[in-house]
Parts: sequence; C-alpha cells; structure tokens
Amino acid sequence: MILDGTLLPRQKIPSERQLSTRMGASRTIVREALKELRGRGLIETRHGQGSVVAGLVPVAPADDPLSGLCREHGRTLFDLLEVRELLEGQAAWLAASRGSERDFHRITHAFQALAQAPSDAMAAARLDHRFHQAICEASHNPVLVHTLQGLMQQMLNTVLASVTHLYHRAPCKEEIDRHHRRIYLAVTGRRAERARNAATAHIRHIRERLLEVQWQERQPEYTGHGGRLSSEAK
Repeated sequence: MILDGTLLPRQKIPSERQLSTRMGASRTIVREALKELRGRGLIETRHGQGSVVAGLVPVAPADDPLSGLCREHGRTLFDLLEVRELLEGQAAWLAASRGSERDFHRITHAFQALAQAPSDAMAAARLDHRFHQAICEASHNPVLVHTLQGLMQQMLNTVLASVTHLYHRAPCKEEIDRHHRRIYLAVTGRRAERARNAATAHIRHIRERLLEVQWQERQPEYTGHGGRLSSEAK
C-alpha cells in the first residue's frame, strides 16, 4: 500500500484492527508487520498519534560533496543533465507502467500549475521541478526516487538555469511547453515507451540549448582583434 501510493508520506496508517480486517490476518501478524516496517524506516510511530508513513527519501545536506562540486565546477551542470536524461527517462517509463490514478491526479495538478507558472524565475523553477518530481514518485521505485531526491538541490539548479536562460526566449519556452505536454500525455496515457522518449528528449533539448547559450555568451572571451584567438584564450 505504501509502494503503490495508496498510503502517502505523512499519512496515518489504519489501526491494527482495520488492517487485520482488510488483510484477513490476525492482529498479532499485523503488529509484527508494522514492527518490521518501522525497523526498515518506512513508518514512524508517534506517541498518542499512532503510526504514519515516513518520508521515503531524506533530503541531502546542503554541504554534501556533490553540492560542492556543482558550486566549484560549472561543467557539472551539464554532467548532471546527462544523468537526469537517463534517470528521468526510466522514471517516466515506470510511471506510465505503474502509476495509480492518485499519482496521475498529482501529476495533472503539477502540470496545470506549471502551465500557469509566474514570471518569477525561482517560483517557475520550483513548479517545473515539482512536475518532474511527481512523475518520478509515480515510478514507485524507492531507490530511483531516493537517487533523484538526493540530487534535488542540484536538479533544482539545472531547472533554474533553464528557466533563467531559456524561458524568456519565446521559441525555447514554447518548445519546452510542448515537451512537458508530451511527457504528461504519454505518462497519464500509460504509453511507457513514448513517455521515456519524451522525457529523455526534453532533458537532452535543455542541455543542448544551455550549451548553445553558454557558447554564445563566451564568444568575446575567445576572439581577439580581427577575429583571431586572443593570447589568453590560446
């Protein structure tokens, strides 16, 4: 029930009596099962409040090694986009294959919110990221979700970069919107292969456009008088 999305993070677990009736098992067995889930970190028991589903994926600390690498080496942004292309393509395939109606409702809500994204770059980036995150969570693969969640801050940085550099360019923004719509329709339409292709094409497109922007912005650094390479660039 936790893995298929019937029970969501922070949602209260039904009572032992309710679970016993629903599962057709004795309360002793249910109690042992809950104890095992607690030991695995999947549920938390709070005094006087009962048990709730734990957050399956802890947030990575801001000072983790990857954060430092991203701050010190701009190239890491593009390396991360390569990783996102691989992981999010698979996440979209799994979401289309395994997603529940509740998952699709959350994805739809995130997609609609993204379509009305404000002009503020950070707010738009968070909505963009939330759309991709909703699809990842619908994969119901805790390891994949954990991996992408561990990259959350760095992923948000890549989204912010695309919003900052691409959203104000009308053709780029229109293409990104088309990509999001293709991903959304493929996932909620349970077209797994099409969802994978749409997700990977989207991330690849973002990476290529950002590389183009970077190349255009750096042109003055590489040309000297008469169009020849400057001595510093050499």
